[in-house]
Amino acid sequence: MASENGRYRGLLVDWGGVLTSDLFVSFRAFCELEGLEPDTVRRRFREDRDCRELLIALETGAVEEDRFELQFAELLGVPAPSLIDRLFAGSAPDEEMLSAVRRARAGGIRTGLVSNSWGTRRYPRELLAELFDGVVISGEVGIRKPAPEIYALGAERIGLPAETCVFVDDLPFNLAPAAELGMATVHHRTAEQTLAELEPLLGIRLR
Repeated sequence: MASENGRYRGLLVDWGGVLTSDLFVSFRAFCELEGLEPDTVRRRFREDRDCRELLIALETGAVEEDRFELQFAELLGVPAPSLIDRLFAGSAPDEEMLSAVRRARAGGIRTGLVSNSWGTRRYPRELLAELFDGVVISGEVGIRKPAPEIYALGAERIGLPAETCVFVDDLPFNLAPAAELGMATVHHRTAEQTLAELEPLLGIRLR
């Protein structure tokens, strides 16, 4: 449902893979450097129950980073020190998307972050304060996408009903629960495509 003036009034976005470059590209680079098959990390999280449960525990804050690194390193057969940093070493900020969020907020759109975290210390907090009216990081709230509660909390933290918000994520399975709450959803693949979809929804120019 659009807002009363015919436009959505809130923008909720993911962090990794939306406001940064593709994380799976970084994971592939990690695998190549570590002598693993390029798709090892993605495949283990999708197909290995132990890896999946370990990731869920990390994202909800139930497992500390050091313990995750020790256990995941053992499962992969690689060294544990700085494992998370090594996994994300190939990622970089997406300046076009960051600029778009700034433009949205400056244009009167309420902006929020809804992010599944790999630990909570790597987020650039000053930048988050600049970009967002509200922040929901899974490891801090004990809820992770795709649980419906995290999307509702994202809308609550920017002070809007869910049905007046647009949610952007790079993983399609994270979009459906947001849509069920009444949010418009955008599957992020490139900044160009995402901004082309967002501009008519929000009623402002983002480029």
